[in-house]
Amino acid sequence: MENRIIYLIRHGKIQRAGEERRYVGHIDLPLTQEGIKQAQHLQKRFERVKLGAIYCSDLSRSIQTAKIIVDSRNLPVIPRKDLREVSMGKWEGCTFGEIAQRFPDEFKARGNDIASYQVPGGESFAECGKRVVAALEDIMTSTSGNLLIVGHAAVNRLLLCHILGMPIGNLFRILQDHGCLNVIQCGHASYQIKLINGSGRNSHR
Repeated sequence: MENRIIYLIRHGKIQRAGEERRYVGHIDLPLTQEGIKQAQHLQKRFERVKLGAIYCSDLSRSIQTAKIIVDSRNLPVIPRKDLREVSMGKWEGCTFGEIAQRFPDEFKARGNDIASYQVPGGESFAECGKRVVAALEDIMTSTSGNLLIVGHAAVNRLLLCHILGMPIGNLFRILQDHGCLNVIQCGHASYQIKLINGSGRNSHR
């Protein structure tokens, strides 16, 4: 494996009804104005960074973020379905409170087995992890140079868990704010994490 850097980004803030937390999953939502500004900060952060390829999820929020970051570069943004956020099946669009009230047993069961529990019509974090790790490995073998990947909160957490050797059940110990930056150094035989949940601004805050 060549020496290179993976810049792993979470898309900017998205438009959704109300402020209560919801299961979004595969629902295709655009960025808010704040989300656009977050992507613009990332664009400034990367305007002088050499990149070999740019990949993203095929959902609008990731594509929009990636295209803002790319700006006028002569590099295509390549969307991949296998980089999509974890599917929340029949729970998508519902608030956490609604699910806890309507399906208390299922809500509790998922909390007790966060890695393997599969939401009806959706996928478990373990299943999503296999999907996105396979996507990363394919991208790494088919490209050269530094990579920029715009993913999602769960997708990024699962990739970082894999690289760190952390159990998937601990994924929520990793923060992934909207528009955050993770920096992964790739050596000849291993990965090293240089930054997790950093700001997109030049200061790396």
